[in-house]
Amino acid sequence: MTRVLYDLCGLDEALRFSPYCWRVRYALAHKGLDVETRPWRFTEKQALAFANHDKVPVLVDGETVVPESYEILRYLDRTYPEAPLLGDGVADARGRFFAHYAERSLAPAMLRIIIMDLLSAIHPDDRAYFRESREKRFGRSLEEFHSPVRGLSQLDTALEPLRGRLAEAPYLDGEAPGGADYIVFGNFMWARCVSSADLVSNADPVYAWLERMLDLYDGLGRQATRITDIEGAYR
Repeated sequence: MTRVLYDLCGLDEALRFSPYCWRVRYALAHKGLDVETRPWRFTEKQALAFANHDKVPVLVDGETVVPESYEILRYLDRTYPEAPLLGDGVADARGRFFAHYAERSLAPAMLRIIIMDLLSAIHPDDRAYFRESREKRFGRSLEEFHSPVRGLSQLDTALEPLRGRLAEAPYLDGEAPGGADYIVFGNFMWARCVSSADLVSNADPVYAWLERMLDLYDGLGRQATRITDIEGAYR
């Protein structure tokens, strides 16, 4: 049985940058499950019609189709209970907190820093859609939204809870990585893949955690294609 993960790609099919897809890729590696990743672009909505969904990630596991990253992690725990990612009850609620934290505190700060690099990393056929949809969301142009200085200050504040936790343990989930780590780290992989911006000082305890995360699973994150690896793509 071949598992398939529909995975957002950019101007090169090897450039995979969705934070939500990265959550799932790490979760699958955590479970020791093989997967075929299938490139998908923002404007290829029809390709996901079978899932009654219009965004990635979408996981196809045999006859089962699961959209949305958090639901995929929950599905993996139910179906493959060894090496749990989230757990049930209070543990699941904790995982949801980390998802909200990543999406509402980390992502907005990072986006202010990388938005123009992100636009350049997106496939040319998707850029008009991306610009129109995001400018509608922001209520301003991408150029007006772009503010690296403000974004870095916002991110520095948002990282304080991570610094506190990482002073106690090497991973957010303790002595070994788990669902909380993958949920939060997905945002850093998003930024790493599309931009060369330095988001965290190498003296920051978050930086040491990022390095550990990049090395997990035979360097799953460290070996990922970045925009800087694509000849002529980064300016």
